[in-house]
Amino acid sequence: MSFSLTTPVTGGAQTGFTSPTYTIAADTAPTNTGKQYAVSAIGGTQAGVDASSTPSRPFTVTLSRPANLKALPAVDPVTGALRSVPRNVYKILVRKGATPLAGQPASTVFLTATLDIPAGCDSADPSNVRAALSLLIGSLNQISASIGDTVVTGVI
Repeated sequence: MSFSLTTPVTGGAQTGFTSPTYTIAADTAPTNTGKQYAVSAIGGTQAGVDASSTPSRPFTVTLSRPANLKALPAVDPVTGALRSVPRNVYKILVRKGATPLAGQPASTVFLTATLDIPAGCDSADPSNVRAALSLLIGSLNQISASIGDTVVTGVI
């Protein structure tokens, strides 16, 4: 699987953070169709942020692909059209333990990106699949701090 991260991961811009980096180490993924990394150290200025620790305070990223990749079905011999197009779903999941209220036990934040690719597009039109991914990643990088501000303040 080519879903791989190299350490350190340079974090996206966030209000109050200066040059955030995350040293990662291979971790055990929940399934054999994924890879998981745990944050073992924090770099840059990120006051109050901690690395992955006990099960209640994880800081992990999991990259996974479908257990069974779907292929295109046969074309209808009468109409020459596909009856349906199955989808291959890839996921990126970040888990981070966070304190909901001082003195209370940690609760886990879950952030999920789902890549839902119609079967066949990977081989018939890879440039447009890559363009969609490029726009998604570029958009998230460009508005990283704004997304952080919005989820903290509730103002979009």
